[in-house]
Amino acid sequence: MSNARAAHLSRRGILAAGGALGLGVALAACGDDDAKSGSSDKGTTAAKSGPWTFKDDRGTTVKLDEVPANIVAFVGVAAALYDYGISVKGVFGPTRTKAGKADVQAGDMDISKLTVLGNEWGQFNVEKYAALAPDVLITTMFDGAGTLWYVPDESKDKIAKLAPSVGISAYDRQLTVPLQRVWALAESLGADMTAGKVTDAKKRFEAASARLRAAAKAHPGITVLAGSAAQDLFYVSGTGLSVDLEYFKALGVNFVEPSASVLKASGGWYESLSWENVDKYRADIIMMDDRTATIQPADITQATWKKLPAVKAGQVIARSPEPIFSYDKCVAMVENLAKAIETAKKVN
Repeated sequence: MSNARAAHLSRRGILAAGGALGLGVALAACGDDDAKSGSSDKGTTAAKSGPWTFKDDRGTTVKLDEVPANIVAFVGVAAALYDYGISVKGVFGPTRTKAGKADVQAGDMDISKLTVLGNEWGQFNVEKYAALAPDVLITTMFDGAGTLWYVPDESKDKIAKLAPSVGISAYDRQLTVPLQRVWALAESLGADMTAGKVTDAKKRFEAASARLRAAAKAHPGITVLAGSAAQDLFYVSGTGLSVDLEYFKALGVNFVEPSASVLKASGGWYESLSWENVDKYRADIIMMDDRTATIQPADITQATWKKLPAVKAGQVIARSPEPIFSYDKCVAMVENLAKAIETAKKVN
């Protein structure tokens, strides 16, 4: 295997920790980089003029003469900006399902009004990107090297020549950090961060977090496992690198997870188990990756899965390993875990 290929698989593999788009090419979300889609005729919806400067999580400062109007972003980042009143011209990453509906990572956006540059891993139509005359490209990062998520290695140099990029890190930090960074980004782009909808969402997130902390404290014996399902493997996440799990653990949630020595093989992210060994770790609640590249709980047919105490007790909830980093979208994921802990039966 070439070093380039190994690096590619390494980056894809890291999110199996939280359930990965890195479960393999065969599990990539549907899509076609040449698929026809509409294009939004609006850029930034909030009005702001004059020079624009933003320092991203690589330490790179982007300076433009005007606030960017033609924004292209990873779909999850675009969805977060949308919640703050900022629209984009184009997106890349899981945007629509096989049925043609909005992917879970698209949030509340009307995907029919977006130019989709690529719907799955490795897809990024550079010609379409150039035609949008982008002012800036914005995406997340899931490693410490500043690798731009969903920007293909083979075309990253061409892409970089067309517009400056902004990277928001979702690596080895708690959920509140990228939430604050996207907040700052949206504000720099002209979003009204004093709007009632925005401030209310932040208050609801803080209340949900307080509820989760209280639930974890009141039910310390309830254990939680984060998993992700593929055809041949079940991935058990460690809590050390994923923004959501790090945050939940800091709030007191009692996770069952592989040891550091076991996690080392995946760079600290996850342990892969055969379905025959899916009962290696027992927990009272199982959080399962909700992304379309993974198999959802209702579609898991393995008998060993169905025999797990948490599954038999109906104590399986959804998890979003790649959160949409707006307070509005992160409220539900915190509330759902709090409710699950509050109502769970001790089954292990």
